[in-house]
Amino acid sequence: MCMFCKNTTTKKSVTTFTASLDNCVIIIKNVPCEECEQCGEKYFSDEVMAKLEKFVQKAKALASEVFVTEFEKMVA
Repeated sequence: MCMFCKNTTTKKSVTTFTASLDNCVIIIKNVPCEECEQCGEKYFSDEVMAKLEKFVQKAKALASEVFVTEFEKMVA
């Protein structure tokens, strides 16, 4: 159920995930998600969220100000 509009149907989609950390912005494009069919709110599976968290920690150590990548290019 959507936390915002209470709709019960979602569809497979992709989105752009952005994380702001101190002096760095990390942008990951084409991240798989479920999208509410009514309001468009995006939800990540536990597996995708775990990959995002792991990658953000790696990117944080490498990035200067902005880091942009595709989800499929992230190291598993």
